[in-house]
Amino acid sequence: MTRATLAEVLQPALRDGYALAGLVCLGWEDARAYVAAAEAEGAPVILQAGPGARAHMPLPVWAAMFHALADGASVPVVSHLDHGNSAKECAEAIALGFTSVMFDGSRLPLEENIAQTKAIVEMARQAGVSCEGEIGFVGYAEGATSEGTDPDEAARFAEETGVDAMAVSIGNVHLQTDQSAEIDRVRLARIEESTNVPLVIHGGSGLSHSLRSDLARTSTICKFNIGTELRMTFGAALRQTLQDHPDRFDRISLLKELEEPLALQARRIIQGLGQSS
Repeated sequence: MTRATLAEVLQPALRDGYALAGLVCLGWEDARAYVAAAEAEGAPVILQAGPGARAHMPLPVWAAMFHALADGASVPVVSHLDHGNSAKECAEAIALGFTSVMFDGSRLPLEENIAQTKAIVEMARQAGVSCEGEIGFVGYAEGATSEGTDPDEAARFAEETGVDAMAVSIGNVHLQTDQSAEIDRVRLARIEESTNVPLVIHGGSGLSHSLRSDLARTSTICKFNIGTELRMTFGAALRQTLQDHPDRFDRISLLKELEEPLALQARRIIQGLGQSS
């Protein structure tokens, strides 16, 4: 299956009332497990390389890995730069063949966020690549506090930047280890009234599976970023593997055991968003 852009997979989701999983990757084993899960469900998948992953492994390696997986997959695979911090970083990802970039200007003043995001959208479009932007600020569990998305600013941001997807802050929080987040439905409705751009929820792990399923069906939220939930699956599976096989020391042997539980959890996530064929 050919590599897919974010717009190519989100527009059908917006039209038909489901959402896609943006799965945060930290290595080969989890990325391969997520593609296997998507193939089992007959669903597209978005593989995401975030700032932590890029600090651990250079962007060219992520590009090569994502594209090897995409080129061998039976479903559309989006290679996505998550939380790009600058035009330079987004340009590098585009040059490496990423099919989607996210520029995070959420901490900038509105005018500057619009201007920088618009320029990156134009750069991406020239290369046939999608661009996601963020308006409002999604905070962190035990970290920076969120600033909710202003619906009027969201309308202006979407119109003036031309983003293919818009991340919003409506009660979601990054790195949340329980699923207790509550969505501000009034704020969401006002944002939906002002724009028809596919919306993105960062910190999707903090939402219950039932809430994600409901929002996927009934709102214009078309992408849920999921990282913490899957990292918790990885950690639990690794601890169990080490307990069950205390004499093992080979890295490949140990990590291979984690792919099945990761794929199973990814399949549950995909099923809940209504994107399985």
